[in-house]
Amino acid sequence: MGEVQHYWVGENDIGKRLDLFLTEAAVDYSRSQIQKLITDGLATINGNMVKAGYKIREGDLVRLKIPGQEKVVVKPEKIPLEIYYEDRDLMVINKPRGMVVHPGAGHYSGTLVNALLYYTGELSRVNGEMRPGIVHRLDKDTSGLLMVAKNDAAHISLAQQLKDRSASRIYLALAHGEVRDARGVIDAPIGRDPRNRQKMAVVYKGSRPAVTIYQVRDRYRGYTYLQLKLETGRTHQIRVHLAFIGHPIVGDPRYGPAKPHFHLSGQFLHATTIGFKHPRTAAHMEFTAPLPGELATILADLAAG
Repeated sequence: MGEVQHYWVGENDIGKRLDLFLTEAAVDYSRSQIQKLITDGLATINGNMVKAGYKIREGDLVRLKIPGQEKVVVKPEKIPLEIYYEDRDLMVINKPRGMVVHPGAGHYSGTLVNALLYYTGELSRVNGEMRPGIVHRLDKDTSGLLMVAKNDAAHISLAQQLKDRSASRIYLALAHGEVRDARGVIDAPIGRDPRNRQKMAVVYKGSRPAVTIYQVRDRYRGYTYLQLKLETGRTHQIRVHLAFIGHPIVGDPRYGPAKPHFHLSGQFLHATTIGFKHPRTAAHMEFTAPLPGELATILADLAAG
């Protein structure tokens, strides 16, 4: 059956070719692969088949079907969930480090989706069978809060809030080196790294705007503890931006030093706060999760010298 992905066209994407837009959005696929999918009729705009050169418009709904090699059945699994909030429309989950959000190549069990399917049969289907309920994601080794939609209306509302930047996301990270300014803005476009297609990078061709606001929370010898707010939601955005300014995240195996630090497996990055408007009531909601114990211990050790 394959995987179906949906993308809404925002203001910054108006006028782009469809194949370029999808290459930037579906980062696991090359432009030639995307062009073939479009030619095969697997990409539609508002339900209509178009050519690769179609110039997308604000508000367009792009649907991309990735054909599967074989049908993968995502099974419910009894995995503990730390639920910060739940009602008939949505959930807020505190994802632990080391958990993959949704099934994919090499990860068809032990994911957040497996756990959600065991917990409830009420999940949105906007993102297809492999990603029920998943509005946005966190990297495997990034802990913290994310939203889960229980129905399609809630999903569309929450996804739109992320797109128009009315939803807020705040992260905590430990970076290498001593960041000079107490606060600042990293405004640098992100796209696929031309030298390594498995990585993202700050590039100025075939990229999308990316803005991260940071504030220093504490300084230690050789390290800086940062609070970061996402103005956009690009793949690996915080990790790429901090590496770009010369302060990669501690423990980041992809964008930081190869040598492990503090015996961490994965980056010191935690999604601490998320705020949004409830899709049904329009009430403002905000939740905060403290650093997991492993990361809090590292800070305590650094403070003790």
